[in-house]
Amino acid sequence: LFLSPTVASGRAQVQQEPLLETTEGTGVNISCSHPKKRIQDYIHFYRQLPGRGPELLALTARGSKDLSDIAGQLSVSEDGRSSALWL
Repeated sequence: LFLSPTVASGRAQVQQEPLLETTEGTGVNISCSHPKKRIQDYIHFYRQLPGRGPELLALTARGSKDLSDIAGQLSVSEDGRSSALWL
């Protein structure tokens, strides 16, 4: 499983691990720092399974969001400068 967060702005800088791998059935928490995120920017998380194209998992600008389709949760800090996706 490959996971990659992005910010919907060409000017935003995202700091994260470039690649996270896990095995099926094991939980993973992906933390991301985006100190230059603006209020109107959305955080997008994608996953890419082997042999497939990227798949959008979640997007939000702020707050927490349960992702029942993938048994996860996306959280964005109140100031919007960090986010975490738990799967």
